[in-house]
Amino acid sequence: MYIEIYNLFTNVKKNLNIKILFRFTFREGFGVKIKIMKEIKKVLVCGLGAIGTIYADKIQRYDAENFRVLVDEARKDKYLKNPVTFNDVQLNFNYLLPEDNNFKADLIIIATKFTGLDEAIKNIKNFVQQDTVILSLLNGVTSEDIIAAVYGKDKLLYSYFIGHSSVRSGNSITHDDVNNIVFGAENNLSENVIRVKKYFDKIGINYTIPEDIKRSMWLKFMLNVCANQPTAILKMTFGEMLRNKNFMDFSVKIMEEVRDIAKAEGIHNTDTMIEETLEHLHTMIPWGKTSMLQDVEAGRRTEVDMFAGTVIDFGKKHGIPTPYNTILKSMIKIIEEDNAFKNLDTPIKV
Repeated sequence: MYIEIYNLFTNVKKNLNIKILFRFTFREGFGVKIKIMKEIKKVLVCGLGAIGTIYADKIQRYDAENFRVLVDEARKDKYLKNPVTFNDVQLNFNYLLPEDNNFKADLIIIATKFTGLDEAIKNIKNFVQQDTVILSLLNGVTSEDIIAAVYGKDKLLYSYFIGHSSVRSGNSITHDDVNNIVFGAENNLSENVIRVKKYFDKIGINYTIPEDIKRSMWLKFMLNVCANQPTAILKMTFGEMLRNKNFMDFSVKIMEEVRDIAKAEGIHNTDTMIEETLEHLHTMIPWGKTSMLQDVEAGRRTEVDMFAGTVIDFGKKHGIPTPYNTILKSMIKIIEEDNAFKNLDTPIKV
């Protein structure tokens, strides 16, 4: 028989009362066995884009000995010859290759683009152990289910990054350090939530643990879908989009499609999602650019399949029309194809 004894931690700043510390196991005739949560110590980051680099830098400065960055052979050679520069500081990490087997991670942070998710799932295989926690900081609302299909839902926490946009040019990344990881579990009493919270507290990583993580993820998804895609097509900064009434009216139409699908998916309190998203947009740096606009300008493949593509797929599932996202996807695919021809050294599959 199992009896769980709760200890209440109240953290107003993090917006959650977290319960659970120990699990006592009573076995007839054998007394009490206490299970103590394993501390997170060894950490692996997969993906050195703008978001991955923010947290790789923080973790390396805290405990370089127990930190690794997972890359393939080509990226390792590239980073050794031309190290990543973050806010004008050159970063030199301890790199792991997918075939290495001498490092078992307590925490794996996946911070690739959605287009690199399948590769990341394959590459982390050697570093996952029974009690590994996996955080996926990808945009969208589907990556956790994709990863869980391979490694099990018990290892996944729902999570995403939110903060000011960064500027990336080649291997050089600039960011103002306004960042936050939002994470949690469907059951907020998850042991893994506590483990990650304790680790982030030690390092000084900003985080929020919302009462309803799935609603929070759909709010972030709405923000990305309504801002990333039209700005990538129209090549507008946050300030330019916010001062343009026609743009914002158009953006709300995009949000309405996401809201209706979220409601059909069982997300709570969808009626206020548009208002909350508009409020958040007004906190963005006026001269900042969305990640998709930066991808288009650099000739990189975009995450349109994760944004408009996901909305369209959910729309078909629930019988909800998605004309705005359908047009956005078609237009961005045109841009991707055009970029592919302009940059034949890095062809884009369309």
